[in-house]
Amino acid sequence: MKSTSKSLAGASIFSAFAASLCCITPVLAIISGATGIAASFAWLDTFRPFLIGLTCLVLAWAWYRALRPKTKEELECACDENPSFFQSKKFLGIVTLLSGLLLAFPNYAQVIAPSPVDKEIILVSADEVQFLTWSIKGMTCDGCEIVVENEVNKLPGILSVDAVYAESAVYVKFDESKTNPESIVAAISKTGYVVLGKK
Repeated sequence: MKSTSKSLAGASIFSAFAASLCCITPVLAIISGATGIAASFAWLDTFRPFLIGLTCLVLAWAWYRALRPKTKEELECACDENPSFFQSKKFLGIVTLLSGLLLAFPNYAQVIAPSPVDKEIILVSADEVQFLTWSIKGMTCDGCEIVVENEVNKLPGILSVDAVYAESAVYVKFDESKTNPESIVAAISKTGYVVLGKK
């Protein structure tokens, strides 16, 4: 019984972690400075609904086992009079909370990830300002947007950058006397996301 409780707990945490790994990786990439790994697990986004469902099923089964009435044999046996912490409802509650936090990670990724550094903008001639939009493949959440925005903002002459995962696009306003479209594409590509072309 003890190993079953641990197995169910481990399975629910693992599936919840896997469901959010596509969104956790970009945030970890920003924090560690290894932006090239940001898109490594973007392919998991396709399986996210199934992994969320698996997590919910495993937790439902674990709670059913914890709350179901004991059979006559179980009552007579009195084997679980003092269950270990790993068999307790408290432990299952902690696992459920942790799984819920992992599944909800995409909703609060922007809170954890460092914001792009505000740049001091020097006067720019209107003739040198250019606005371009690129189609991007692989962005799946707010964390992905932050990685792309941080990397592009490192370039000189960037006036504004706005990555929008829902549109699979990056909007960049820049001073063409200080940077060029090729440098911006290279910065986006450095994150691991694929630039499909200008919109």
